[in-house]
Formats: sequence, structure tokens, C-alpha cells
Amino acid sequence: MRPIQDVFPLLQAPKKIFITTHHKPDGDAIGSMLGLYHYLTLKGHHVTPVSPGELPDFLMWMPGVAQLLNYEAQPKESLAALAAADLIFCLDFNDFSRTKHLTQQLADATQPKILIDHHLFPKPVWDYGMSIPEKSSTCEMVYDFINLNGDNHLIDLDMAACLYTGVMTDTGSFKFPATTASVHTMAADLKRLGLDHTRIHEEVYDSWSEGRMRFLGYVLIEKMEIFHKYNSGLITLSRKDQNLFKAQSGDTEGLVNYPLSISGIKFATLITERSDEVKLSFRSKGNFDVSSFAREYFDGGGHFNASGGRTKTSFIDTIAYFKKILSDIHPQ
Repeated sequence: MRPIQDVFPLLQAPKKIFITTHHKPDGDAIGSMLGLYHYLTLKGHHVTPVSPGELPDFLMWMPGVAQLLNYEAQPKESLAALAAADLIFCLDFNDFSRTKHLTQQLADATQPKILIDHHLFPKPVWDYGMSIPEKSSTCEMVYDFINLNGDNHLIDLDMAACLYTGVMTDTGSFKFPATTASVHTMAADLKRLGLDHTRIHEEVYDSWSEGRMRFLGYVLIEKMEIFHKYNSGLITLSRKDQNLFKAQSGDTEGLVNYPLSISGIKFATLITERSDEVKLSFRSKGNFDVSSFAREYFDGGGHFNASGGRTKTSFIDTIAYFKKILSDIHPQ
């Protein structure tokens, strides 16, 4: 993979550019995609951002979201944009399989592919890019990309809102260890533009439906188990649980973090039953590496303190298997 700076000569003349991110996108995925969309559009390119699936409701306010294609709802338009593209930008994922529906299409595409991502162990499939696991978020890296090209002066309030959203969500509102001095420098730079950070926080965190709030109460009372012996917490959600509250895309966002608010709990897991697989989300505090844990046991990966995995094993068997592992590893 050649350095990201080698892409800049390719961007001197207007290009057709396809941007995508991972399936089940979060604030960093959509924020980085739309932030880059605004920047490249301002530079004179024809840009099509494509999400592999639907967006959670709490991100539907973001500037540029109306220009974004949802592959699940608009496959024909999405694939046409991919076929017509001169360049392909891949944001916030390190393996084509993370896009789910676009996996084979990206693998087959012959256009130059550019990676901007902060997850460990990227597959050797990109022509250009930057992969920096130490970075707080892909949004921070898009901000760096703009600055590397000498274009800080082009950052406007739409770009700023998108990029701030991803940094805010991926750092847990600036509390996670990846919140470095450069993150605060970036936030200060965006604030100097006039960014309304309070509004963004309210849009993301304070715009819940009544159903989602009641769903959270049910989850914490009925579906959370705490294993003080292992410094661990577990939340399990079957499809029946989700259907009971008509849970929407994004309603499970952040649930995995709640057990970590309990004194002494260092490792938290959310196991969610989906129609075609069982998804696992892992979070930790301190020195327990959930990225290695996810890779070893659940075909996953991610960051040291935040990762995920999946399995085709049944929901009940996955829970039993997880609890057996937990009794063996004793997270500290």
C-alpha cells in the first residue's frame, strides 16, 4: 500500500469518486464518509457516498446525508456509481467483508482503492492509504488527510459537523484512551470555525424515541448479567427481545458500554442475535486486549479496548461458549 500522499496527484483533475464504509455504520463511519464527501466535492470532484446498509435515526440530521445512497435500498444506483468511479475510497474498515453486501464488488473492482482507517491488521488489498490504529477515529484521519493536502482553510461548518461527530462518538465523548492531544487540537480548530458542539451532542445522544428509552430500561433490568468474580458484564439480546420493543437500527448503539460504569467491571460484552448471524461487541477498561480476544475466539478484531466479532453458531450456544471462555480467561 502506497502512502496516502501519493493520491494527491490523482486528485488534481476532477474525478468520479466512490466512497463507502462498513455495514451497520456508526457515527465515525458516516461522519468520515460525509466529511470526505464535502471536501472532495468542494475540490471539484463528482462524489457518491454509499452506505452498505441503513443509517441509525440519530445520524439522519448530518449535512449531506440526503446525497448518500443506501445499498440495501438502492443497489442498482450504488453499483452504477461504483462501476463509473475513477477512484474508490474505503473508510473505517480494514477488510472488504466488513461491507457485507459490497464485499465481492469491491474485490472485483479494478479502480485504485484508497484506505483511510484506524483498525488493526488491514488486509493487503488497497493501492493507497493510511492505517493508523493509534488514531482516535477515521474522522480524525480525514481531518489529517485534508491538512496533508494543505487545505485546512477549506474546512467549512458542514465538514466540521461531520468530522466532529465521528471523533465525539468514537472517543466516547472524549473519555477513551485514544483521546490524544491531537484530538483536542482538532476539536479546537473546528470550534474556531463556529462549530456548535452542543447541538451535535444533542442530535446524537439526546434525541431518543420513548421506545428506545424503555428498551434500555428493559435491557439493564432483564438482560444484563454481572460476573464480579471475572470483573465482567454481559448483555444478551435475542431477536425476540428486539422485536418486543421494535428496536430500530442504532437502538443497540452504546449498550455494551453500560456494564463498564459498574465499579470493578473491566470487560463488557453485548451478544446480539441477528437474522443471519450472532454479533458480539466487546469493550474493556485498562489492560485487557479485546481485539486479541475477538480475533482468537470470534473471528473478529478492532481496537485494544473496543472490538467486535461474529459467529454462525446459534444464539444460545454462543452465550454458553462465551461464558465458558470467561471462566477460563479471568479478565483483570
